[in-house]
Amino acid sequence: MPVSDEVDASTTAPEGPALPINELFASLQGEGKLAGVPSTFVRTSGCNLRCWFCDSYHTSWEPTHAWMGVEDVVAAVDERDPDHVVLTGGEPTIHEESFELLRRLGDDYHLTVETNGTVVPPEDTPIDLASISPKLATSTPTPDRPPAGAGGDGVADAADAEAADADPKATDWTERHEANRIDVDALVTLVERYESQLKFVVTGPEDMSEITDLVEHVRDAASVQIPDHEVLLMPEGQTREQLAETRTTVAELAAEYGFRYTPRIHVDLWNDAPET
Repeated sequence: MPVSDEVDASTTAPEGPALPINELFASLQGEGKLAGVPSTFVRTSGCNLRCWFCDSYHTSWEPTHAWMGVEDVVAAVDERDPDHVVLTGGEPTIHEESFELLRRLGDDYHLTVETNGTVVPPEDTPIDLASISPKLATSTPTPDRPPAGAGGDGVADAADAEAADADPKATDWTERHEANRIDVDALVTLVERYESQLKFVVTGPEDMSEITDLVEHVRDAASVQIPDHEVLLMPEGQTREQLAETRTTVAELAAEYGFRYTPRIHVDLWNDAPET
């Protein structure tokens, strides 16, 4: 996937603070407590994990980006109408410059940071909503679960499994991802420091025991309450067709466990189109 048209397709970082930007666009927030809110999205490239079903494959498995100075990102955000800004990825918190960007924007915008919850920002970082998506065991790439996109069509299938066996990049990440996907101390710090939501990508009922165990561990360790309505279950799926196969099951699980169901509005409206 090419980088956003908004981004100067330069492979050289400019002088001063800069970020690898994959997309920069205005749309509707598709997920979570603010679903439906007009927002400007700043999508960085690069991630410290490798979920096999990553819906931003172009920022993780095969990262694409161009460089933008932090000042240029701020200017591009200012040119757009929304009062809400979503910093997303990839994993935006692996870049120190992300925190500088948030500080530059903090006085003028509501800031959501979408994160896998493995990195804690500096304490003075302005974040209005930490949208934390801990990665479950069913996210780990394996030969039986090769990365979606390995075969070039964005959907993992038997051909992708063969490609994964032939391509070490699809299997080298198994142990690294599994070892690093959960950091309870980081999760506790994030929920204590910021308004937050714990947003789990659910592939099926087999995920629920891990979700409930993890939520209980974080609740036991945290000094703040984590009510059930701040635990969100979101169906896995990059296309309308894939969501159609999972959304009803996930909605029923949310009702059964007393958690909150979140749709993926952008997928329902625009399928898997870029910059949505």
